[in-house]
Amino acid sequence: MHFIPLETPKRRFGKGSMTVSPLGFGAGHIGGTQMTEQEAGTLLNRAVDLGVTFIDTARGYGMSEERIGRHLSYRRKDFVLASKCGYSIPGYADWSPEGIKAGVDMALRLMRTDYLDIMLLHSCPRATLDTPGLLDALDETVKAGKILAMGYSGENEDLDYALSLGRFSVIETSVNMFDQRGIAHVLPKTTKENIGVIAKRPLGNAPWRYAERPAGNYCEPYWERMTAMETHTIVQQSGLAWDEIALRFTVFTEGVGTAIVGTSSTHNLQTNVEIVNKGALPSDIVEHLRTTFRKHDAGWTGQV
Repeated sequence: MHFIPLETPKRRFGKGSMTVSPLGFGAGHIGGTQMTEQEAGTLLNRAVDLGVTFIDTARGYGMSEERIGRHLSYRRKDFVLASKCGYSIPGYADWSPEGIKAGVDMALRLMRTDYLDIMLLHSCPRATLDTPGLLDALDETVKAGKILAMGYSGENEDLDYALSLGRFSVIETSVNMFDQRGIAHVLPKTTKENIGVIAKRPLGNAPWRYAERPAGNYCEPYWERMTAMETHTIVQQSGLAWDEIALRFTVFTEGVGTAIVGTSSTHNLQTNVEIVNKGALPSDIVEHLRTTFRKHDAGWTGQV
């Protein structure tokens, strides 16, 4: 099989010298028992081989961190690694300063590395950010060289507050054609302050897969937005596929550093690379999507 690598240049990320691939790999899928060790290893190495050299994982993603360590630690210099912490460390209270430090140490052990490029606090509310010593504990791991950059993953008022603290050099937030508020309200600030932006859910959880409302499914809110926006008409007029419009929209939104897509399929991984290689969407399609979102926005806040 002939592999086509990612051709879109890496991007400067944040305040330092870090660069990231514009298409990132969301490593949630590899943490489940539905994937074998061999499948997980093949997928991870294929991503790096194709130039998808930003990998996003988390303490809460099952065996993801462990498998990254098992299958990629031998080529650690070939990719940028981000994880998330704050919870589920045996013997430590969630969201405690001690738990944060222990979470960083556990991630290092599991992923068999001396450092993490980025460690994010995982979608915690404002009250948690105000926990005495919490941010100082994460900052201490930076000073110790265990992580290179501290970040925050979250949405809406909590994200606004996190940014106001001036402590984070990276954020992770939802950016897609059904979740656009951050484009106007967050990305100008992060761009001005050289804060790296990881865009999650670039496909908007792919709600077009469902002909009827997927009640109770995690993509139900996006299905409602997609329907209200009548996005299918934009897609039909463009002549492009849903996933192509969605992914190119997010990856090439100004201010986005990398957009992470999770998959358990090497075929889908290759497809995503080829989509991003096509570059930005035509400006008229982007403007149509932006205008339609603003027209129908009924308090559509960011999805955590």
